[in-house]
Amino acid sequence: MTELSEIPSEFTGPSAWTGQGMNARQYEWIVDLSPEDIADLEQAARYYLSLGRDIGEISKADFPLQRFDRHLQHLRDKLINGIGFEVIRGLPVQSYTQEMAAAIFCGTGAHLGSARSQNAQGHILGHVRDIGADANDPNTRIYQTHERQTFHTDSADIVGLLCLRDAKEGGDSLLVSAETIYNRMRAECPDLLRRLFDPIATDRRGEVPEGMQPFMTIPPFCWHDGKLTVFYQRQYIDSAQRFPDAMRLTSDHVAALDRFDALANDPELYLTMRLQPGDMQFVYNHSQLHDRTGFTDWPSSAERRHLFRLWLSPEGDRELPEVFKQRYGTIDVGNRGGIITKGTRLHAPLD
Repeated sequence: MTELSEIPSEFTGPSAWTGQGMNARQYEWIVDLSPEDIADLEQAARYYLSLGRDIGEISKADFPLQRFDRHLQHLRDKLINGIGFEVIRGLPVQSYTQEMAAAIFCGTGAHLGSARSQNAQGHILGHVRDIGADANDPNTRIYQTHERQTFHTDSADIVGLLCLRDAKEGGDSLLVSAETIYNRMRAECPDLLRRLFDPIATDRRGEVPEGMQPFMTIPPFCWHDGKLTVFYQRQYIDSAQRFPDAMRLTSDHVAALDRFDALANDPELYLTMRLQPGDMQFVYNHSQLHDRTGFTDWPSSAERRHLFRLWLSPEGDRELPEVFKQRYGTIDVGNRGGIITKGTRLHAPLD
């Protein structure tokens, strides 16, 4: 059991930010691509596409950048050791084929880390859009609906998005710092904060690796090797209670989770941004939580909201506690994360 006395009384580093503060310092996290940057990304993509291989096989060596790789080295450090997120703005996706956009996005991701499977089918390129799935079905992945997602973490070290088309209304991206939530709970309700270091069941939503239970039992907060790591998806915590073998939530656990949610949804703490077509957003999954507001889509299928998604595992990342093997299979730095089931073959579907 982790004692709060083992952890700093307050996190003051760059990843312990507030939304109000970050909204006033957009220069720290919005990077506008220059014409030279765009040309560099495009030439690397054309080279890879000339090889005639699946985009899911792309590697850093196969996506040779002449200048923008220096920024991506800086970005990887910003994600792991800095504020934990960035938006790269200005990619002219309206003029690209879907294949070209995917090659640029996956190639950019390859400079940050190895791509991980996002579902049981082995897709390393995810498609975030409303496919009409039932949000009340306990096996539905919420990103496949138009509903509000709620603040959560994904099954990877880094999550990336490329906006191809935005919604008619809504669909804003929200971020909040886990360290800031910890700071507030430590100051206001330390007894409830302790309950978030207890192992709590989280539903796998039907994507179960061979030999594993249909749920994971991982604390929302872990203190390991001098780092605070967050693991959280409230909807999946609640739906895990359908399994008789899952640890039962006590009234104190529910109160702690409710307080966590209230702080995550505090307008002073979270940052709101509207991703524009051509924006690439990268978020460090261990120090930040992300969310998406509900949205109303366009009537035409050709105009509807559509984002590509990547899950990445970078070299030089933090060590994770053993309990994360339930989620990642392995906790080897640079080779962890994703959803791997029997027979999974990694590939990148373009649609």
